[in-house]
Amino acid sequence: MRARWLLVFGLMAATGLGVSLGHAQAADPIGGLLQGVMPSKGTPPTNPSDPVKAKPGSPASEVVVEPVPSDPTEAALPGSSSGRRVYEVPKRKRYAVAVMQVLDKVTAETMRFEVPINQPIRYKSLIFSVRTCETSASNEPVRDSIAHVQIDSEATRGADRAITPGRQLFRGWMFASSPGLNPFQHPVYDAWLIACKTSAPAA
Repeated sequence: MRARWLLVFGLMAATGLGVSLGHAQAADPIGGLLQGVMPSKGTPPTNPSDPVKAKPGSPASEVVVEPVPSDPTEAALPGSSSGRRVYEVPKRKRYAVAVMQVLDKVTAETMRFEVPINQPIRYKSLIFSVRTCETSASNEPVRDSIAHVQIDSEATRGADRAITPGRQLFRGWMFASSPGLNPFQHPVYDAWLIACKTSAPAA
């Protein structure tokens, strides 16, 4: 029996099987199998969701991971130093003349006339003064003409030649599309805004 074992070891030494059994792959067959599957220590693991691209002229195993912007909607705009959108708030357009209309409830007479800005206009016993006349901006839901109007009564002289000073009858905003929103209340007259104009006609 002892002679038989000596013969086996002799044959193994002659064929070099003893040297091959000393290799790491033979000693660790599982590690040898995983060596072809697992990446090396120098290659970072890649995630399919990460945006990667290879550098020009670099080996295929070397990749560059590009950072994704936190907020893609805040991309820089042409002519914008901060990279954010700049919005301009629309403004109301102002005019030089307001077109008013007055109704005399006693005589059923209707009169339409123009009142320049900051220039009082008299109609019978009423004095109209317009401080501003403008149209709604483009971002407002309703297209309208708006005017700040002041209506005063004219000073009168009585039978005893005493002068009764005029008084303020109305002061506020008038809207052409909604005359009843802030109406002029008077027992004899009704007055409302018609529109705004650029300039008054020549005399």
